Amino acid sequence: MLTQYEDKMQKTLDNLEGEYSSIRAGRANPNILNKIKVEYYGVPTPMQQLANITVPEARTLMIAPWEPSLVKAIEKAILNSDLGLTPNNDGKNVILNFPELTEDRRKELAKEIKKKGENAKVAIRNVRRDANDSFKKQQKAGDISEDEQKDYEDKIQKLTDKYIGLVDKAVDKKSTEIMTV
Repeated sequence: MLTQYEDKMQKTLDNLEGEYSSIRAGRANPNILNKIKVEYYGVPTPMQQLANITVPEARTLMIAPWEPSLVKAIEKAILNSDLGLTPNNDGKNVILNFPELTEDRRKELAKEIKKKGENAKVAIRNVRRDANDSFKKQQKAGDISEDEQKDYEDKIQKLTDKYIGLVDKAVDKKSTEIMTV
């Protein structure tokens, strides 16, 4: 009965970690390209399906498209994204150089990380509210007893506390990563 709510909370946490993987911390990480789509024969296609992405140096990403004609389209997609990076190309590959993050940019990213964490906590609390509403309806309908309702509410609260703790850990970990020079 509680598994559906725990699944929703886990998905919220997974989504948060996915968002965090796309926040750059001053070093090259291929995951920041996960959300970028490239026009490929008129269809927006994820970059990973069109190119090999490697990290030749700590602050450099190299994107080697499987079709050389895609170099321009990949550059355009990166420029149109919110990454704030300028791509270079050598005719065959697109190269992204990651500049060192400034102190102001680090603080800005840390605020963004906290905001995403708060949004995740709100989503988890909404799952708890939905669960409690469901338990109350079941109790009124006579499907479960009042004691069972209280028991389920206690269990959903423990789940909520667990996942909020996990969100806090994820926020702290990413904030520390961003603020480390």
